[in-house]
Amino acid sequence: MLLIKNVTLVDASGKRGPADVLIGEGRILSLSGGEAERILDGKGLLLAPGFLDLHAHLREPGQEAKEDLASGLLAAVRGGYTDVVSMPNTTPPVDTPEAVRALKKKAHALSLARLHPAAALTQGQEGKALTEAGLLKEAGASLLTDDGHTNEDAGILAAGLLQASAFGLPVAVHAEDASLRRGGVMNDGPLADLLGLPGNPKEAEAARIARDLEVLRYAVRRSQKKPHLHIQHLSTKRGLELVQEAKRAGLPVTAEATPHHLTLTEEALKSFDPILKVAPPLRTQEDVEALIEGLLDGTLDAIATDHAPHTQAEKEMDLLRAPFGIPSLEVAFPLLYTELHLKRGFPLKRLVELFTDGPRSILGLKPIHLEEGAEASLVLLDPKERPVEPRNFASKARFSPWAGWVLGGWPVLTLVEGQVVHQALE
Repeated sequence: MLLIKNVTLVDASGKRGPADVLIGEGRILSLSGGEAERILDGKGLLLAPGFLDLHAHLREPGQEAKEDLASGLLAAVRGGYTDVVSMPNTTPPVDTPEAVRALKKKAHALSLARLHPAAALTQGQEGKALTEAGLLKEAGASLLTDDGHTNEDAGILAAGLLQASAFGLPVAVHAEDASLRRGGVMNDGPLADLLGLPGNPKEAEAARIARDLEVLRYAVRRSQKKPHLHIQHLSTKRGLELVQEAKRAGLPVTAEATPHHLTLTEEALKSFDPILKVAPPLRTQEDVEALIEGLLDGTLDAIATDHAPHTQAEKEMDLLRAPFGIPSLEVAFPLLYTELHLKRGFPLKRLVELFTDGPRSILGLKPIHLEEGAEASLVLLDPKERPVEPRNFASKARFSPWAGWVLGGWPVLTLVEGQVVHQALE
């Protein structure tokens, strides 16, 4: 038994307490105390449901020099995540039931965060032939996506939505038109021209979202069951407007935003630092403001990290040659707790919801609320501020655009079904 005394509770229903939370048998047994072998003083701390990341690149199999399940899932629990969806763009891609089962088996043995592997929508992620949605779902796949690649064939996407809907699987898309994106390494516009760097226009995202929403409209009309399109790492005001319009029309679409698109802009690229190279690229302050408003009004359903680790050598290449991606599992919540909640007054209950109920709903999982009988997959958060120190990351990618930023809201205890998987209490 574990008792966390004097702790403030925060979930999608709001902030309340203090409470004395008794945990045992994998569940919350009481909010008013009880006898326990271990007692922690939670005064000044926040207790929330464990976070779920819809979008993490854990690189296994085949890219273990960048990350592996052990380092990635350890980074996750240190970031307060009890559940992680791994992307399938590995070597080889995760496109068979055997590959899904192998990942789940290895992750289970690690006893860290629970893994919900995403599987490829198409064989080899080549965009030609669909994978077997039913067999992948049976093996434990949480969604289908060719993330890391854009779905250029609208007919294949339509067929994929129809097939996935029969098994209750969402289809997630990297919404960029490759012919418009071309070789862009930053947001297309005056700053890219000034810096002499190839630009990736906002229209590349908007054009693909518009097309994918029309494909979804077709799939809804033709399907016996409701298909579900999920748009990954939305980065532009116009893309947000398109999703908003689709939701008003009743289309079954959800969308996520990332910590980097919510806290950084193209201005950071004046440093020419390849750490800042991401796909889609960092946009303008106008886009950042629109995304934050989209989190508030429900257009955006979740915050997902797009945790994308690379080796130090790869990220030390110049901007044209360096790979796209930022590691962020360990800093995502403290970053947004500080930059959105503390500095902007963003409601804490909504922020927590975007890390918990929002992503869980997309996967069809029940929410975890802090009440007696609830599953004890929880995170204890410390509002005390400290700097981001990438050298101490559990991830193999020990670099960060937020290095040195002073943040609060750090996870100091993570529980998965009542078991301690991370502890950093003083």
